[in-house]
Amino acid sequence: MRRYAALLLLGGFSASSLMLLSTRTVFARSDSTEQATIQATDQQVSANRLVLSLRSRRVYLYRGQMLISSYPVAIGTAETPTPQGEFTVSKMVENPVWQSPWTGEVHEPGPDSALGLRWIEFASTEAGAFGFHGTPTVDSIGQAASNGCVRMYNEDVVALFSQVTVGTPVLIQP
Repeated sequence: MRRYAALLLLGGFSASSLMLLSTRTVFARSDSTEQATIQATDQQVSANRLVLSLRSRRVYLYRGQMLISSYPVAIGTAETPTPQGEFTVSKMVENPVWQSPWTGEVHEPGPDSALGLRWIEFASTEAGAFGFHGTPTVDSIGQAASNGCVRMYNEDVVALFSQVTVGTPVLIQP
């Protein structure tokens, strides 16, 4: 399983001193350097933001200025680029249904669907919607291979989905 969650260093705080208010999980390192699982509060999740670096082909999850985790992604090709700029998460869907824009065929949700297990939309234009989503085409991760969306490993997009909400800021930079 591919996981790229960063460890938080809780300088001066122990994991037991944090309030447990939500079921969203992040990983932290306690004062004794043992790994502990703590719960992120809804307030913390609402303070999160995403930064997608097209050059490094990674999406970074921040809480304030602290890097929480990062994930490798596939981005749009030169002909169908991923849009750049400032956006916000506008829609989130578990087990999304995908309809081919070329054939109109509807594909059932699931890990082998073109959208994988989650859809996190950040832009919608006349050309269509753009978002982070899972993919069965795992060999495309790290490449410029999509029609503008941001492909992720299914397990990574599921993890990211639990750390963002509608309204989460998204910055996409070269």
